[in-house]
Amino acid sequence: MKSVYKKIIKRIIDIIISGLMLFVLWPILLIIAIIVKIDSQGPAIFIQERLTLNGKVFHMYKFRTMCVGAEKVGTGAYSFLGDKRITKFGKLLRKTSLDELPQLINVFIGDMSFVGPRPILTYHPCKFDEYSEKEKQVFTVRPGITGWAQVNGRNGVDWIRRFELNEWYVNNVSFLLDLKIVFSADGKGRYR
Repeated sequence: MKSVYKKIIKRIIDIIISGLMLFVLWPILLIIAIIVKIDSQGPAIFIQERLTLNGKVFHMYKFRTMCVGAEKVGTGAYSFLGDKRITKFGKLLRKTSLDELPQLINVFIGDMSFVGPRPILTYHPCKFDEYSEKEKQVFTVRPGITGWAQVNGRNGVDWIRRFELNEWYVNNVSFLLDLKIVFSADGKGRYR
């Protein structure tokens, strides 16, 4: 039954819920996009290459919260508390996790799921071919907007522990576990 859920039912749930959410939330998405454009120069949507199922590269969408070209400045891909690259409105979007809303498109088209390991950058911590076979287990499910590692420490855990948590999730995927993750997470994907 877990296999049927993991391979079929989970995807059906993702399509239905993300489709409904996109239909209901499109005015809010539009308003946020307009405010992002007014707040700072550049596109409203930030597009970044990440890894999905079986190590395939996809374009992940988020509302832009940093100045254009932020990946080439300072710490690069990762932000920190008080990061000057984050825009005024970007701070609010991050605090409320509204910057993640465009990922509903990724869920609807099948690049992501609501629950799963967070999508990993194509080059960090390493390239797909450089992961061990054990680590590649995390790529046997679609990455998620939130996940087991997110509610158990988020960025506060090192990469080794994050992979351990994500591997555990992959081996224990179930409807009840996904519900537990969704309902135990705060707006930032952590336990309340």
